[in-house]
Amino acid sequence: MTDTINRRHFVGTAAMTLAAAQFLLSTAAVAKPAKSAAIIKPGANTAFAPLKQIDAGLLNVGYAEAGPADGPPVILLHGWPYDIYAFVDVAPLLAAAGHRVIIPYLRGYGSTRFLSDATMRNGQPSAMAADIIALMDALKIDKATVAGFDWGARTANIVAALWPERVKAMVSVSGYLIGSQQAGKMPLPPKAELQWWYQFYFATERGREGYDKYRHDFSKLIWQLASPQWRFDDATFDRSARAFDNPDHVAIVIHNYRWRLGLADGEAKYADDEAKLAQAPVITVPTITMEGDANGAPHPEPSAYAKKFSGRYAHRTIKGGIGHNLPQEAPKAFADAVLEIMAEA
Repeated sequence: MTDTINRRHFVGTAAMTLAAAQFLLSTAAVAKPAKSAAIIKPGANTAFAPLKQIDAGLLNVGYAEAGPADGPPVILLHGWPYDIYAFVDVAPLLAAAGHRVIIPYLRGYGSTRFLSDATMRNGQPSAMAADIIALMDALKIDKATVAGFDWGARTANIVAALWPERVKAMVSVSGYLIGSQQAGKMPLPPKAELQWWYQFYFATERGREGYDKYRHDFSKLIWQLASPQWRFDDATFDRSARAFDNPDHVAIVIHNYRWRLGLADGEAKYADDEAKLAQAPVITVPTITMEGDANGAPHPEPSAYAKKFSGRYAHRTIKGGIGHNLPQEAPKAFADAVLEIMAEA
């Protein structure tokens, strides 16, 4: 789920006021969309074309692809506990607009596998971002628009922050999600800590065993809590839940959350990247941030992160009971944001 609200969400009133002012100014800087996706009912699509596999960096990555091979590339990134089917209605909308759409399973999900048994099952955010750069290299994509939610939004943020030359534009649900182990050590008020109950559960061996044993029921509970007004059916959930049967899934999830709390080490080769990310770098690429009006997962207010984007920027709050899985719950709004920021970039 989204990081510990970057642990900087609880800032002073003066800082909030300045951030809000910048937010309003930067929002005004983005023109109205040049294109709009077609009207679509969420859940209208239930499958992708046959998935593809490609060796990329440390992984053999499973991914869905849609649209013309020579179209402007868009990479869509899912979160936890979700999968590529969060974008099953978004992909055809972007493909119809002429874009090449790539939707990879993150490490530990679906058909993505590590190439070596000796590779650390590392869930730290910088490693996941490096996976996306490796995937772009393998697919010979020099520059792409990146868009995502939850872990996917954080991954997109990190790619845009560390490799801005590889990113044309970005759409990020819940805004700026770059954090650090140091930020993760800062205590939050009790109500905020309560929202992170699963993170503390995962810090224990009981939590690891419990997630492994009950990963289906656990993930379904997270869906319900994070999107309290989304009435998804069993078929929709079960289709995504198959991605959690990946043999590395539990190890990646547990390491991710333990790393955030400083309870697990990362890999030395990512130390320089993590040092840069710990400075909470400003993101310079054109960006639209989004939020659902009924997001039940921990998330910051838009005014708290508006100043973290220095390029062309706007925020969209999507109404109608939209929860944490915004692309699947409001696919047209998400696709429209991607088309808009690509047109403006």
